[in-house]
Amino acid sequence: MPDVWIVFSPADRRRYWWRTGVVVTVLVGATVAMGLAEIGSGPWVGVFGILYLVVIFDMVNRIYGRTLLTAAGMELRTLVSRRRVPWSEIAGVEERLRTTRSGTWTDLRITRHRGRPLALPGTLTNRIWDAELDHKQVAIQEYRSRATAAAPTSAQATD
Repeated sequence: MPDVWIVFSPADRRRYWWRTGVVVTVLVGATVAMGLAEIGSGPWVGVFGILYLVVIFDMVNRIYGRTLLTAAGMELRTLVSRRRVPWSEIAGVEERLRTTRSGTWTDLRITRHRGRPLALPGTLTNRIWDAELDHKQVAIQEYRSRATAAAPTSAQATD
């Protein structure tokens, strides 16, 4: 089986870059306004500076995160980490909904037999019915079923 990448489309990347730009602009504006408003606002300017650096890093990490489906398992890649999860450890794939002030966010997670669930990079969306997310979930489930069907079981390995 050929390897398959689960990534954001170029349109989704542009959309998230715009969203990040708006949030950072608001935070920078608030930081400048606080810096100009009072003499004693020095510590708060630093706090807001750190906050928008964290926001930028988080969104860049999410935008460029991707998941590689291989015959051996899944490889989750972000800017700062890589993690391999074999198909034998994965119990299932599920959607996770989170509601915030800005709307409802959905992403895909893998549940493992042991350990905590892991969010899959490249699957975050805030659209209610996202056909692209559904296609990603179907692709992951199909790839998982093919990989587990092709893997020999312990009974077959001993014969």
